Amino acid sequence: MPYTSNPDLKTISLPFEWKGTPVLDNGRFVNQQYPFNDSLLELLKWQLQTNPQKEEKRKDTWRPEVVSNSNFLQSGQDCIVWLGHASFFIRLAGITLLIDPILFDSTFLKRLCPLPVLPEDFINLDYILISHDHRDHFDEKSIRCLAVNNPAATWLTGLNMEKILYSFSGSKKIQNAGWYQQFETLPELKITYIPSRHWGKRGLNDTNLRLWGGYVIEGADKTIYFCGDSGYDSHFADVAEVFPNIDYCMVGIGAYKPEFFMGQSHTSPADALKAFHDTKARTMIPMHYGTFDLADEPVGDPIRVLRQIKTSDDDIRFLKIGEVLL
Repeated sequence: MPYTSNPDLKTISLPFEWKGTPVLDNGRFVNQQYPFNDSLLELLKWQLQTNPQKEEKRKDTWRPEVVSNSNFLQSGQDCIVWLGHASFFIRLAGITLLIDPILFDSTFLKRLCPLPVLPEDFINLDYILISHDHRDHFDEKSIRCLAVNNPAATWLTGLNMEKILYSFSGSKKIQNAGWYQQFETLPELKITYIPSRHWGKRGLNDTNLRLWGGYVIEGADKTIYFCGDSGYDSHFADVAEVFPNIDYCMVGIGAYKPEFFMGQSHTSPADALKAFHDTKARTMIPMHYGTFDLADEPVGDPIRVLRQIKTSDDDIRFLKIGEVLL
């Protein structure tokens, strides 16, 4: 199997053999262990089966609590702020980052709870990180808004994302990395692109032509692991071996049912907890739930299940949207 990387970026030193990001002969990226199964039959099986939680889902009125407060944007203090779904505002070593920003409703996605701030409040950002090309992480309207309001921002993403990202942003400050490659950033910060078990698709014939992944962000004596979208796999333990002092691990718990179909792309609450243990991180921050209706489970199911299965030894921060941490 061929392997690839961005020759302009550094591949970090690893305690195991690494040839680069795996890619098939047809140019499509592939997961480390489990190739993504995009079987139409599996999709039809999901769509045609009866959802055993259909009535429970219809009656579920749970929504994440939202703290409407823009003070964190002006405070200058280091922080992590969940914006809903997989969107985060982070300030570390005084440097501002936005991850997978979804700031508006779209034809495909309707927010179940509001943003804690206005979209135009995001200004003077240093870096904007896009984990992969799916619409619940990479929204054209949000990108265009942020590009207008943050012309000096640098965009960080995965291999082969630069063309579509440029078409939305018009920015020439785009870096695209392969797995375990480090972006060129201000010296106070290190940002490394990390494997995940997922897939990519934007149109009809572009499956897996653009890379997916997560990020490890290091600065101000803190290490933050944003897992991105991922099914459970060995890369969580690998990341712990490479980064042995992770402070915060943001891992998805939602859009996981039915598990026979969703499990290859998203961690269930149980798998997310297992992944958190694999990373040896100090604190888990659940994400990817409560903001969009993407799967069969009721909106409040992921957080209820995670609260039931966690132990007293698990340090989990169930953040409100807009709550400031760090």
